[in-house]
Amino acid sequence: MKRGTSLQTPEWPVSLLKPQKPGQRVRKASGWRLFLKTVLARAYPRIIGQQREKSWMFFDVFLPLLSVAAYVYIYRAIKAPAEYVGFVVIGGAMTAFWLNVLWSMSSQLYWEKEQGNLALYIIAPNSMMAILLGMALGGLVATTLRALVITVIGSWLFQVPYAISSFIQLFLVFTLALVALYGMGMMSASFFLLLSREAWHWANLAQEPIYLLSGFYFPIKSFSFWIAAGASIIPLTLGLDAMRQLIFPSGAALGFLSVEVEIGALLLMSVLFLLGARALLAYMEKLAIQEGRLTESRR
Repeated sequence: MKRGTSLQTPEWPVSLLKPQKPGQRVRKASGWRLFLKTVLARAYPRIIGQQREKSWMFFDVFLPLLSVAAYVYIYRAIKAPAEYVGFVVIGGAMTAFWLNVLWSMSSQLYWEKEQGNLALYIIAPNSMMAILLGMALGGLVATTLRALVITVIGSWLFQVPYAISSFIQLFLVFTLALVALYGMGMMSASFFLLLSREAWHWANLAQEPIYLLSGFYFPIKSFSFWIAAGASIIPLTLGLDAMRQLIFPSGAALGFLSVEVEIGALLLMSVLFLLGARALLAYMEKLAIQEGRLTESRR
């Protein structure tokens, strides 16, 4: 360190730098207050971090648009119905949320372990679900922006016609699909952590099959009933199918199930995945406390 420099931390709140008065009680957050503070604390670095590398925003939007354009020109070359172009644009926008779940949630605990931060999360008094939720919400800002830009630019470039039948149902489907998807991301975070070094390979392996099974670029009704039903375990599958039925004029004819049934299924998956995430994260913390480690060489 150069002479004359000091170890000042101006970014810290002033209240943390001042010594407490004798006899002054410090109010500690607990319960839902601690949960919310943890979520905000973990979301803050990701929101600020997005502003430091503005070039990432360009590549996060431009590269997915190339994939969208490729599928659009394929459909136009084979003279597919015009709604298929809209299917591709909406699917391309929703890939942003899947990638956020895959890399910013499912693999997150593994990367935190590699960086040495996982032990701090385990011994901290806050909830692991709050930590993961904060990370997800922080990344959700950039993810939503990316999805919105892809939708707007794709709709403008390829002249996609929309005919929304119910804004309320559309908002409900979108919200439930994200809740269920991020719940599944919290569950897979525990699996990826226990897999340790194999997490990277599983994350790469899961990326492309989900594109196929979720029907990002085509209606899942093209599958047989049982394949489509099996793929529906992924929240994005039913979410995309329901949104397309509500957005496009002939979407209902190409839908797998009715919108009402898919809303009920998404609601059920949201509850089950969140409960499963809570149980798995609690098991992981218990395992860490009992064995004192979370590595590939567990006893």
